[in-house]
Amino acid sequence: MSAITSITVVNKTEVEFLIREFNVLMGEPTTPGRAMNGLDRGKFRSILHNHFGMTDDMIMDGVFRTFDKDNDGFVNMREWIEGLSVFLRGTLDEKIKYCFRVYDLNSDNYISREEMFHMLKNSLIRQPTEEDPDEGIKDLVEITLKKMDHDHDGRLSFSDFEKAVRDENLLLEAFGTCLPDTMKSEAFEKHIFQEQLEQ
Repeated sequence: MSAITSITVVNKTEVEFLIREFNVLMGEPTTPGRAMNGLDRGKFRSILHNHFGMTDDMIMDGVFRTFDKDNDGFVNMREWIEGLSVFLRGTLDEKIKYCFRVYDLNSDNYISREEMFHMLKNSLIRQPTEEDPDEGIKDLVEITLKKMDHDHDGRLSFSDFEKAVRDENLLLEAFGTCLPDTMKSEAFEKHIFQEQLEQ
């Protein structure tokens, strides 16, 4: 527990509220000391959808993978608290690392052309046109690489992504929305922190 409370983004009381919410989501009593695996992919995705309005399956899987640091198929209590601290209130550095991990679909430490193509294809609204939409997405991938691939190796390393985002912060979520907007974040925090204080 002491390592969890060392997270600077949320204070000790907020950590306790996040633990309580985790237990509620797990369907477990809020008494400490109970063993549990954690939130599985399905339950976690429904939280992303219901609380944060996320709908892109590929991005939600990336968010799950990023929270699930030990790759055991569950988001445990520690991963829940650490992940939410970045998700809700992370610094730019933390959010750059987080978004890169979400977008690195195969966890090889690069965002490849193929990964960009699939994420952009999922995130763009399809317009009924006579043109092949895949060609437009391929063009967009090439434009993105010209803007972000600083070492010109045809893929984005973490340093490419970080430099591009520092130069232009709007590129943080270039491949799909993987962070909550301010309204959804504030609503979730109100639900977790303020409503529990009132109980």
